[in-house]
Amino acid sequence: MADLVGTRMIDDGRTAREIFDSVMANPARRKFGFGQKLAIVNVDFQLAYTAIDRFATAYETDPRQIEYVNRLSALARARNMPVIWSHVAYKADAGDAGIWGTRTDTPDSLQNIKYDSERHHFDPRCEIDPGDLQFTKRMPSAFFETSLASYLVWHKVDTVVVTGGSTSGCVRATAVDSLSHGYRTIVPIETCADKHASYHFANLTDLQLKYADVEPVQAVIDWLEAR
Repeated sequence: MADLVGTRMIDDGRTAREIFDSVMANPARRKFGFGQKLAIVNVDFQLAYTAIDRFATAYETDPRQIEYVNRLSALARARNMPVIWSHVAYKADAGDAGIWGTRTDTPDSLQNIKYDSERHHFDPRCEIDPGDLQFTKRMPSAFFETSLASYLVWHKVDTVVVTGGSTSGCVRATAVDSLSHGYRTIVPIETCADKHASYHFANLTDLQLKYADVEPVQAVIDWLEAR
């Protein structure tokens, strides 16, 4: 029997950003690629997470994030490809937040984002069309206990582009579930945000290595414009 050879965990002193840049610069980087029809899934562009001048829970990575998302969404709509927007909120007693809503209990806590509150509202900078699918979710993934999976099946989608926040939370969870549902999954770098560069780049790296194609937003724009 051949000897088994493993690898100890690497700790080479590089930052999460340096590791990400190295992975992205690899000319042999493998990709799932685009299919024939994509959907844009915009995760949690709500004031609780985008209004950095109002809420401690908000964050910004690329100041043009929403501009890029609006452009991707408009291009997809013009080609009869679906656009979806999720946001998160809970009922008054937070009884639908489950165990996720028990770690803290402050005005900023997740479970205290109430239905139809300011924190629940989509950021007004988002250009949401009446024909877009909009829904409120309760858990990190936009797939979990929502109509998203059946909606994508009905529209004969084979590729899911995930944007939003946080990169390390709901974007990651949605991207992993997208792959698990059998979709080619693409995460445009400039369309995602997180509170800390370490969380952001570490999770983009992990998504690229395992679950998704992490690409510059221009790659998705180019693909859509070529359709």
